[in-house]
Amino acid sequence: MTDDARSDGGDAAIETGGDAAPSTLDPLSVEAAAGLIDDIVDNVERVIVGKRDAIEHLLVATLARGHVLLEDVPGTGKTMLARSVATSVDASFRRVQFTPDLLPSDVTGVNVFNQKTQEFEFQPGPVFANVVLADEINRAPPKTQSSLLEAMEERQVTVDGDTRSLPEPFVVIATQNDVETGRTYELPMAEVDRFAKKLRLGYPDDEQEAEIIGRTAGHHPIEELEPVTDGKRLRRARETASQVTLREPVRSYISRLAQHTRDEAQLGVSPRGSIALARTSQVRALLDGRDYVTPDDVQTEARTVFAHRIRPRTGSETGEDVVASALSTVPVE
Repeated sequence: MTDDARSDGGDAAIETGGDAAPSTLDPLSVEAAAGLIDDIVDNVERVIVGKRDAIEHLLVATLARGHVLLEDVPGTGKTMLARSVATSVDASFRRVQFTPDLLPSDVTGVNVFNQKTQEFEFQPGPVFANVVLADEINRAPPKTQSSLLEAMEERQVTVDGDTRSLPEPFVVIATQNDVETGRTYELPMAEVDRFAKKLRLGYPDDEQEAEIIGRTAGHHPIEELEPVTDGKRLRRARETASQVTLREPVRSYISRLAQHTRDEAQLGVSPRGSIALARTSQVRALLDGRDYVTPDDVQTEARTVFAHRIRPRTGSETGEDVVASALSTVPVE
């Protein structure tokens, strides 16, 4: 079952053909890109109260060509956060409610025989959007969950032997509730590893909740939210982030952090995780108005990028504990 929040995004038109990835755009200046991120965050905060850090982390992952896993209890604003970001960048948005009876073709699309033309026609699934919300992803069986793997990694979908490119930008925001786990399917590590970040929103404090109630007592603020940029400008900011300098000492620092997790856990961070940390650190530097990455950027990003990829040796330890140990133990050289 899918919801259409914003089907037309101007520049963010949905393409289902097999064309190659879009050509590289001219990057924005560092100042313009940093200002663009701030504008989007400020706009989303009109809907999402008191979660600026989480909004920034989600945008960092998006600009780093990554995807985000939101885990929290129901009703904390996970779905609304995804909708607000999509609206702020005038992007196409699709929501898929994952259920035990959901089929892979319900996500990717299916070829349907047209009686009139006597030919098969491809009906694109909800994955053909700029922002795809996979709501309660752990309620669907592994076969359906796996339908997202190619899309997340290759940004393409293959149905009946035909490969079709997904629109750019493309980001999957998946949510899972950490309650009623007996009625859910555990996400395989191969799938978890494809998420650049795992975030939690948490409950608001008293003042924040009072503000939320005041804003939503009449019309919900999402109904009046307007875009502050478009997909093309967002892609240009992404190009800016990809050109942020990542010097050898910082690259080595990321590698040594990853190696520490492998030495201290049953399953440590993969090279994919190291790449994700490098890319998100570039965006974090951009957010601070710099064109070079520092160890502080790496340390800011490490917890949300590394922790969910780690399987500790004991049940008393968490991935966050292993990352904290790495950050406190591995020297900055």
